[in-house]
Amino acid sequence: MDQWQQPPSRKRGPRGCVMLSLLVVGALMAGAVWVGVSLNGRDPVPVKPVFTVPALTPEPRSAIPGDAGPLPAEASKEAWIAKVSENTDIPSRTLRAYVNAAEKTAKTTPRCKITWATIAGIGRTESQHARHDGSRAGEDGVVTPPIIGIPLDGSPGVLAVVDTDKGALDGDAKWDRAVGPMQFLPATWKRYGVRASGDGAAPDPQNIDDAALTTARYMCARGGDLAKPTGWWTAVLTYNNSTQYGQEVFSNADAYGKAALKPDPAPAPR
Repeated sequence: MDQWQQPPSRKRGPRGCVMLSLLVVGALMAGAVWVGVSLNGRDPVPVKPVFTVPALTPEPRSAIPGDAGPLPAEASKEAWIAKVSENTDIPSRTLRAYVNAAEKTAKTTPRCKITWATIAGIGRTESQHARHDGSRAGEDGVVTPPIIGIPLDGSPGVLAVVDTDKGALDGDAKWDRAVGPMQFLPATWKRYGVRASGDGAAPDPQNIDDAALTTARYMCARGGDLAKPTGWWTAVLTYNNSTQYGQEVFSNADAYGKAALKPDPAPAPR
């Protein structure tokens, strides 16, 4: 997201659920919440908790997030995505967009060294990986319903940004709004937007593939070498000029990298 506004409000914490004819047993065992089903006399089923991110507070330009590991080989990519999606609560379709963006950027801008985990760190903060307010990324990459931020109308805490695209991207012909799962302003999207598929269509900020690749392009243009603390922090703080924002993205990226490197559990003894 450009630095003009705070991201759209996000609901944090455990997700609620509605259960009919279920007996909830609130026991926390071995990192799982056990839910006992009263129907059919089945045994309790472990339910995985939502992925949590430890809050880290590094000083700007003092460090980069931990190693996210190498990008998966093409032959094992889908298995890797399934495993990391399960470990991190990043939807597999969205995770694929982050990984593909990092792969393409490694070829087009090798000096940048942006990781999929950093792109994912932005995605979590901006829209909970395209899930803000009930949205989701479809298999075609298009996010529905579209994610559109608040009008940048000069309200308290918000700068005034007069419309730059005649409402073409944000539906607002008076004020600009940040758009898409990575929350770009229309003017920034016009300059940096890129079509991930290369099919000749215009880049779409509501397409998770286009949005993830544009995020990588924007951050590489602003930060240079993101494997260095100065480059990483310059890129993130250009995205949103807030130390708290940068620390949140840092925490996200660090946690995702560690989760991806976590070894598979040993098989249970027979």
